Amino acid sequence: MKRGLTKIEIVLRVAGSTAMVFIFSGGAFSLAYWLTDWFYATHAVDLPEYVLQLVNWGLGILILILLVAIINLFTHSKQRAVWIEMMDALKRMAKGDFNVMLDRDKKYHGQIGAFIESINDMAHELKQVELLRQEFISNVSHEIQSPLTSIRGFASTLQREDLSPEEQRHYLSIIEMETTRLSKISDNLLKLTTLEAEQQQLDSKRYRLDTQLEHIVLACEPQWLEKELELELELEETDIVANEEMLSQVWVNLIHNAIKFTPVQGSIKIVLHRMPNEIKVSIADSGIGISKEDQLRIFERFYKGDKQRTRTADGSGLGLSIVKKIVELHRGCVTVSSRLHEGSSFDVSLPAE
Repeated sequence: MKRGLTKIEIVLRVAGSTAMVFIFSGGAFSLAYWLTDWFYATHAVDLPEYVLQLVNWGLGILILILLVAIINLFTHSKQRAVWIEMMDALKRMAKGDFNVMLDRDKKYHGQIGAFIESINDMAHELKQVELLRQEFISNVSHEIQSPLTSIRGFASTLQREDLSPEEQRHYLSIIEMETTRLSKISDNLLKLTTLEAEQQQLDSKRYRLDTQLEHIVLACEPQWLEKELELELELEETDIVANEEMLSQVWVNLIHNAIKFTPVQGSIKIVLHRMPNEIKVSIADSGIGISKEDQLRIFERFYKGDKQRTRTADGSGLGLSIVKKIVELHRGCVTVSSRLHEGSSFDVSLPAE
């Protein structure tokens, strides 16, 4: 909010302006006096006293006008240089060059100074966005290149005539697996882009959250039975007003991750607890855990964590980014707590009605 000037500040500014006028006027008329005094001393001038004073006064006015004109010319030239520099900076930014930093200390304060600061802030923000864009393109290219390389290599191998039917089926199954992986990457990218680009309506409705979690756990039964995992459910009867399809994606991603990163005969515990102003879902596993460093970046796009997690299961690194975005759209938050080799717990907090 812009602050108005106090009475003391107004008095000080008026006093300062008045003092400057007196200084310039005094200097101009003093210079006029010394010039006319020198001229009268070196030339025989016989004029009435009032005429001499009038000449002194007129010369003083002329000198004062010249001083003001010189000061204005210098000030306008400096302002013009500042505006030219700012326009050049904006042109560079428009062409994609965000390495712009105008030096405000040597320029102006006030409105021009604020404008310079705004340009510097804009350049910094755009530079950060550009770095994120370049990193995103690099990550997408890397994720797509890997399955494409496999498909190309095995497709070339299939052209050999000495392959047995079993070898052909094996290579075809790998190609099918890699195309499925490409399809998942494409679907997740489209979903994440849609979530980030639109302020979309959630199309919320009331439904039983505990029932939704039960159904998802049952749908994952083949996966956790195969690894002989022990599942424990503590689900309070809970109604929620939310987008059922979106939240289903959240639980599917988190439960699938828990199954993937939990070793054989491990355990997973899912707890749903309703509080007066908050609904909390916790999905904890006895898996390989996440390091402190990785916990800081685990929700970033394409971030896969340490090598141990990467070796344990394939993935595009987009699942947790989608989880975080969906939860934030519901005005909630998702956090992780974990210790290496001791398991992880993902906690989702959503506002109650």
